[in-house]
Amino acid sequence: MGASDSRKAVRLGVFIPVGAQLLDTSCVDILASMSYEYLSLLGDLAPAPILKLAPSVKIFYIGMVKQGEPIELTANMNIQCTHNISDPEVQPGNLDILLVPGPDPSSTYEKTITDFLAAHAAKNETDILSVCTGVFLCGEAGLLKGRKVCGPRGLQSQLKAKFEGATWLGQELRWVQDGNFWSCGGVTNGNDLVSAYAREKAPFAGPLAEFGLALTDTGDRPQKYGTGQTVFTLGIVWQVVKAALIGLGRKKQE
Repeated sequence: MGASDSRKAVRLGVFIPVGAQLLDTSCVDILASMSYEYLSLLGDLAPAPILKLAPSVKIFYIGMVKQGEPIELTANMNIQCTHNISDPEVQPGNLDILLVPGPDPSSTYEKTITDFLAAHAAKNETDILSVCTGVFLCGEAGLLKGRKVCGPRGLQSQLKAKFEGATWLGQELRWVQDGNFWSCGGVTNGNDLVSAYAREKAPFAGPLAEFGLALTDTGDRPQKYGTGQTVFTLGIVWQVVKAALIGLGRKKQE
């Protein structure tokens, strides 16, 4: 059985104009795992009532390079660009979701890039999902002012100084939603964000989301971190101290 004309279609863009963290980007696979295209490959492992709920999900990997050229991720990995930023198929109003995985936070952006993202965010029917340092790009595009925002836990001071007018919740929350803008903390918090999004938004919400999250073993972490910012910071400092002590010990052995 093929996907019928009545089956909901979800158009999902992954926007990577200057490269991104592989783990940030990979959270897209959670939604892909709830698609008709994926579940129909599982045979009896995907019960018919679940398959009936599954939307058709079309994913666009959007970059500044030409279609078919590589987009660089971390871990020495490339993915193929399916659509250039200028492609009519991915223009504002044509996507249901635009995922923004985290680039190098020191990256700079052409006006074409920020205008593209801002125009998508201006469409209420398009949800923007910002993962980790994707929040820097979203900030440059003017999406943060007046909103509740997360962003990486260890970069909250830098983000507050750079993008004024936002309510920063990244010290305590893994993810947060404000209107059609969703943002999360660092790296694998993208999994938490996408899991929460699937539980909230049609056509994923309900049994399909819970089945997909069980299948991918995601969505089990709470929105609020288990430790406060002070404990988090002290933990990082302690690891730095330990590394320094190890270095001193090795130096003495030379």
